[in-house]
Amino acid sequence: MEQRIKERFSKSILDQARTAYGIKPEDIQELGGFESYIYEFRRDEEKGILRIAHSIRRSPDQIRGELDWINYLKQGGASVAGALISQNDKWVEEIGDGGEGYFLANAFEKAVGKERRGEWTDAQLFEYGRLIGLMHKLTTTYQPANPNWKRPEWDNPVHLDVEQFIPEDDQKIKQIYRDVVKRTQALPKGTANYGLIHQDAHQGNFFIDDTGKITLFDFDDSSYSWFVEDIALVLFYVVMGQEDPATFTNKFLSGFLPGYFSEYDLEGKWFQEVPLFMKRRELDLYAVIHRSFDVENLDDPWCNWYLDGRKERLEKELPYLDFDFDHLDIQKFSSK
Repeated sequence: MEQRIKERFSKSILDQARTAYGIKPEDIQELGGFESYIYEFRRDEEKGILRIAHSIRRSPDQIRGELDWINYLKQGGASVAGALISQNDKWVEEIGDGGEGYFLANAFEKAVGKERRGEWTDAQLFEYGRLIGLMHKLTTTYQPANPNWKRPEWDNPVHLDVEQFIPEDDQKIKQIYRDVVKRTQALPKGTANYGLIHQDAHQGNFFIDDTGKITLFDFDDSSYSWFVEDIALVLFYVVMGQEDPATFTNKFLSGFLPGYFSEYDLEGKWFQEVPLFMKRRELDLYAVIHRSFDVENLDDPWCNWYLDGRKERLEKELPYLDFDFDHLDIQKFSSK
C-alpha cells in the first residue's frame, strides 16, 4: 500500500465505514490487505468482508463496475462472493480523507469454506479450472449496467504506472518491462479471447468448502485483458516454491484444463502467450514491492523471498517458468 494512503487513514475513517454498513465496533476485526484495508465482520447472523480503498487507486465508478460484474457472474452461476449494499442503499460509500481525496468503502459476502491446504486433488483442479472457464464464458456476453462503470483496460495508466517504481539503477529491467508491454499490445483482440477477467485468481483469493466447491473473491484488479492471462497468473502462483516446477505444471494442467474446457473452449494457440503474461506479473511484483516497502530494511518474509535473486533473473531474461508451452497438447485436455 502506498505510504500516502496509509498517512490519510484513521480510526475515524474506519468508524464511518463501519457505521455505513451497520457493523458494531465489537463485531469487526482487521485482516490486513496489500492495496486496501480489509476487515471481517459479523452483522446479525451474516458474515461479511469490509474493504476500504482510496480514490488514489480507484474511482467510485470503477468499484461499481467491479461489483456489477461480480453480481453478473453470480447470477450466471459462477461461485463468487457477492457484493452487499450499505444501509444507505449504496454499493460504494465515499468518505472524505480530510484533503482532496476520499476513501471508498464497500462490502462483500464472506466466501464459504477456508483456504485450500495440502496436495491438490483431481477434483479440486477440475473445479478450479471449471470456475475460471465459466467466468470467461459469462464475460463474453457481459455489458456494464452503466457505461461509466466500465472497468479499465489492462494497459490503462493505472496499471502501467508500475514502471516508475522500478529503481533508476535498474535501467535494463525498465527496458525489459517496456518491451513486454509492447509485445502484449501487439496481440490480437476478439470477443472469444479478450474481455473482463479477474486478473488475480490465485488460491489466496478463493475458499473451498467441504464439498469441494470453490468460491472466488477479491476482484479489485479485474480489468479487460486476454483470457489466457487468468490462466497464466493461476500458474504463476501455484508453481512458487515447487521443487520441480515443470513437472508440477504438467500435473496441474492435466487436472485444471479439462475443467476449464468443460466450460469454455479457448483456442489452443493462446497458451503460447502464457510466458509473456507470467513475465509481466514477475516485473509488476518487482516494481510494486519497491513501491510499497523500504527494500533496504525489508521485514516482510514473502517479499524478501521473492526479491532474492530476482533482479539477476530479470536482467538475464530467464523465463519465470521453464516449460514448453509452444508444444502443449491442448487437444488431450479438451473434452470438445
